[in-house]
Amino acid sequence: MEDRRLFDFSNRSTSDSIVEQNKPSFPDTLGLVKIDDTLNQEIIVSETVDNINDSNNPFNLTITVLYRLLIISFLLGLFFNIPFKIFFKKKRNYRRSSKNLYRFCRKFLLKTPLINASIIGVSFVATLIYMFVLLVTPDGFSDDLTRSLYTQFFYISLVTTLLTILFVYFWQKHRVHIKYIEFVYSDEDLKKRIFSIKPGMIKNRLWVSSFMTTFLPLTIVILYVFLSLTFIKDLGPIDKGQLKILYGNYAKISNFDIGLEGLFFVNIIDSFLMFLGIGTGILVSFIYILFFVKWTTVDIVSPVKELLYNMHLTGEGKMDNYSIVRTNDEIGELTEEYNNMSKKLWEYFSNISKINESYYRFVPKQFLDFLGKESLVDIHLGDQVQKEMTVLFNDIRSFTELSERMTPKENFDYINHYLGYMEPVIRANHGFVDKYIGDSIMALFSERAEDAINAAIEMRINLIEFNQVMGQFSYDPIDFGIGIHTGNLMLGIVGGEARMQSTVISDAVNLASRLEGLTKIYRTSIIISQDTLIKIDNPDLYNYRFLDMVKVKGKKETIYIFEILDGEPDHIKKLKIETKTVFGQALQIFKDNDYQKALKLFSEIFEINKFDTVAELYIQRCKAKIASLHQKEIKN
Repeated sequence: MEDRRLFDFSNRSTSDSIVEQNKPSFPDTLGLVKIDDTLNQEIIVSETVDNINDSNNPFNLTITVLYRLLIISFLLGLFFNIPFKIFFKKKRNYRRSSKNLYRFCRKFLLKTPLINASIIGVSFVATLIYMFVLLVTPDGFSDDLTRSLYTQFFYISLVTTLLTILFVYFWQKHRVHIKYIEFVYSDEDLKKRIFSIKPGMIKNRLWVSSFMTTFLPLTIVILYVFLSLTFIKDLGPIDKGQLKILYGNYAKISNFDIGLEGLFFVNIIDSFLMFLGIGTGILVSFIYILFFVKWTTVDIVSPVKELLYNMHLTGEGKMDNYSIVRTNDEIGELTEEYNNMSKKLWEYFSNISKINESYYRFVPKQFLDFLGKESLVDIHLGDQVQKEMTVLFNDIRSFTELSERMTPKENFDYINHYLGYMEPVIRANHGFVDKYIGDSIMALFSERAEDAINAAIEMRINLIEFNQVMGQFSYDPIDFGIGIHTGNLMLGIVGGEARMQSTVISDAVNLASRLEGLTKIYRTSIIISQDTLIKIDNPDLYNYRFLDMVKVKGKKETIYIFEILDGEPDHIKKLKIETKTVFGQALQIFKDNDYQKALKLFSEIFEINKFDTVAELYIQRCKAKIASLHQKEIKN
């Protein structure tokens, strides 16, 4: 006890003061009281520790408040985020979600960073308010030491709250923009910036990242250093021995005691807390660097990569793609402009394609292929090619009489409706229409002669349907003939520099037209030449019969012509097939000039089939020949 009294400045006597002046008086390790009464200090520290360990002390109460508030925040966050989890799960599993769920996610998705940060921030802010109220309450603490420690705890909690809220906000923002945005918004929405905030800049994002990874962790270090300081003026009068302890060798400097009130020192416990704070700041800095550098990199690189990929697709001619506008900065603006450019390019090339398609309606694409041209711009006057093709010529019979009863508009509408039934049949059988000549159709088939015959048969079938439809509008039924011939022809471009057109020049075209004209004489539906029949790989697939040997206008050679029976109505076709053999015999007898016998056979055929117009024609020919022979006999 005698040694302890040596440091008791309040009870020292005058005689002892000189001796005691050489005895050092230390500040306590917490920097709050001097160690001149060690026994009393031990009691105070002991009581402070007991108060901290007490469940009713401010520290424990604050942690309890924070814990309960965090539970509430967790429940609120769970309640708010569950709809998003359900929606995204259904999207990943390609399942439909309800309209209400979709509307909720669409309305709040971009707000989730702020909402989630606010939910977690409410707990921390409420706790800070509770701590502040406790600090300003005069009787809130049992001693000054506890209040001092609690004050440090308050400042540390303030920085921690800021770090936590900002971390949650930027974490949520990163996930929303990179992972979730395309699941909620439509393609049209994602082509432009859908963010309600004003446009940002990449440099601002980098400043934020630098602030979060450098300044805030540095703030922790500065805060701990500041909280660890004890000002010398708080110690009261200091003798040379105390200066020796506080300043070490620097105490030898003369006049060093001038202005000491503004200086400070760090005691043992505060040194430990300071190093703890510095370590915490370094750890937080490392964590934030790890996350924020990753987020910033992904937020910049990912949209740029996506944009470059879509630019590559655009370069390959795929104009209907777009990039998702994920950010509100220069990259988002660049992506938005790319989408606008891509849309305009797509519209432009789509329009060009439509124009080309329109051109192909006037100049068939097959025509260009035969000429070896990629597009119409490659065509030049005089381009031509020789090729063997089958020509189909079709013409409506007695259309002039029908058209005289219609107005010009009705004529156009009628012809267009008729051609709408016939042209698709030609395309379906690998042919193309070379030109329309009034109500006539000239079509070319480059692959097989069978394609032209099949098209002719189907056109006859479609004619029945066309007449049924037009009959409902009080139009009389029509009929047409089809002539088909196979031969070499020249395809090319004729005209002048200002006006050109594609055309086909060949004797084969003229012959097909003449064969169509013969259908009116023989009153048949489809007539083909011997050259076409020879080109058929399997003639047995068709029902046909020989009609005649003719010389058409412009041809010196005799042409064998044949009738295709498959285009006739079933009952007429059946009867013609039954009498085909007799018909052939009758033709041969007619060619042998035995007209009486031929007349008998043709009459028998006509008796069986009143619709056999060819047999009827030969009956008239036989009678004419017999009458001519009889006249010659009379003259002789």
